[in-house]
Amino acid sequence: TAATAAVTQDSLLNICMDAKHHKTQPGPEGQLYGQCALWKENACCTANTSFEAHQDQSYLYNFNWDHCGAMPEKCKRHFIQDTCLYECSPNLGPWIDKADNSWRKERVLHVPLCREDCEQWWEDCRDAATCKVNWHKGWN
Repeated sequence: TAATAAVTQDSLLNICMDAKHHKTQPGPEGQLYGQCALWKENACCTANTSFEAHQDQSYLYNFNWDHCGAMPEKCKRHFIQDTCLYECSPNLGPWIDKADNSWRKERVLHVPLCREDCEQWWEDCRDAATCKVNWHKGWN
């Protein structure tokens, strides 16, 4: 029924995934930093996580945006926005998937991206480079 569908859909929103830096429940975070401030009214991230999402060398994942030379700022902002969405959004429930990692039990998979955002991301990063085939593993 429509009521059952609404309850199921509502149960997928306003939740935080079970991952490394996420809060257990979403809630207000008035001091979110930079691009993560979009979620300050209801966030799955803390102020410290939002700050670290903007650092070139962040403790969040021991990853450096500039691992293969300086990443252009116009390109980096897309990756920071992606990190803020992943860390802070309480509305990723429809895309939460089980993960079998020591550092997270859940991840998001197949989150849709607007065509305009995808095209802008490509335009802003088309001249950037990475020296790594897979950003998810094999870092020393």
